[in-house]
Amino acid sequence: MMRLFAGLFCFIATISTVISPVLADSRLDAKIQRSAAKGIEFLKNRGQADDGSFSGETGAAVTALCVNAILQHRPQAINDPMIEKALAYISSKFQPDGGIYATGSSHQNYETSVAIGALVRANKDGRYDSTLKRAETFLKGLQWDEGEGIESSDPSYGGAGYGKHKRPDLSNTSFFIDALRDLGNEADDESLQKALKFVVRSQNLADEGNDTPHADEVNDGGFYYTPAAGGESQAGQAEGGGLRSYGSMTYAGLKSMIYAGLSADDPRVLAAMDFIRKHYSLDSNPGMGQAGLYYYYHTFAKALDAANVDVLDDASGTPHPWREELANHLISEQQPDGSWVNKQSERWMEGDRQLVTAYALLALSYCRE
Repeated sequence: MMRLFAGLFCFIATISTVISPVLADSRLDAKIQRSAAKGIEFLKNRGQADDGSFSGETGAAVTALCVNAILQHRPQAINDPMIEKALAYISSKFQPDGGIYATGSSHQNYETSVAIGALVRANKDGRYDSTLKRAETFLKGLQWDEGEGIESSDPSYGGAGYGKHKRPDLSNTSFFIDALRDLGNEADDESLQKALKFVVRSQNLADEGNDTPHADEVNDGGFYYTPAAGGESQAGQAEGGGLRSYGSMTYAGLKSMIYAGLSADDPRVLAAMDFIRKHYSLDSNPGMGQAGLYYYYHTFAKALDAANVDVLDDASGTPHPWREELANHLISEQQPDGSWVNKQSERWMEGDRQLVTAYALLALSYCRE
């Protein structure tokens, strides 16, 4: 009899071990769904203008991010009047050159790249096939390469920029790479491989394809804003020289390297992961404090999802189930009206509730199991 009870206890314990994570995942997904529903209701009832835009002063950009975020959580909302109006607004930004941006915009790469993400997700009936093909040609034409009269030895080579500065940067290059991936380009695509050259040069890592003067000045495996035009980091200069790495750009760099075909055991990927483990944080954008915090959360989630990381061990060996931790953190920061906003820093438009709510919803979409 005792042997029977012991066997039954072991069986129950085994079943509990299998079921408990499933129940935990289910509870987390339910929390995310409730939070996302509140965020979407905010955008629907308080965030959208009569012309269908979300923060229309940004051209197609924030509207496209909001559409993408909503459809990530509710694919069936494609026929919702809110989405139809937003798509009509984005369509009003289609340009003769194939770009998707406001007339006179100095952010043509950024606007077109995020618009592509939204249109690909909304393209269930093929209505945007022609538009997306033209937008792809337009984007590839913006890339800094031989068409701009530069060689592969130039630190600007392969990158993409806003257009208002005469140099590319990693943030815009990351959006550019995302758009090419959304359009179905494989890692061996010529434009993606050119972009990889720029990404690698934005990493504080000696050798491994990085031939910039900054490569071994910091050498911590993290990423900074741009190696072009003498180099720049939004986090400033490192002590003793060099350009400081920071969180959001490191996650952008990691994601971009993976999308361009680098494997998990590539030294550049390993170095980026080492920086991430040493600077794991949900309280700040490492190296930048509260600036760009929700951009950081979105990039953090998308990069770790792309890297197939479920649990991240930090520098002390503490395991972090990042999906659960990030989801709970974001849910705790949601405002009573369903929105999110960066109360500590309005830099990079993070005082804009529509933009920040889109970032939060996108981040939550990668936290679902």
